[in-house]
Amino acid sequence: MTMKIRFCEKNKGKGKVVRRLEEEFPDLNIKIKSCVKQCGSCRDQPVAVVDKVKVTGKDGDDLYNKIIALMDNSSAE
Repeated sequence: MTMKIRFCEKNKGKGKVVRRLEEEFPDLNIKIKSCVKQCGSCRDQPVAVVDKVKVTGKDGDDLYNKIIALMDNSSAE
């Protein structure tokens, strides 16, 4: 099963994360939405919604690493 990863179009720092994920994992279901209903977090830090779970990072690299860790955990199950 493919993970669903959603980013808010207004979230700063998402661009590099989205590009890296798309390049390294072309089969992922990644979409940039007009809103992912995480406005408080979205204003302050990079955020994504992965399979309906909010994931935040200190910066884009941190967010990317947390998403990869979730992917590793879900594939191990």
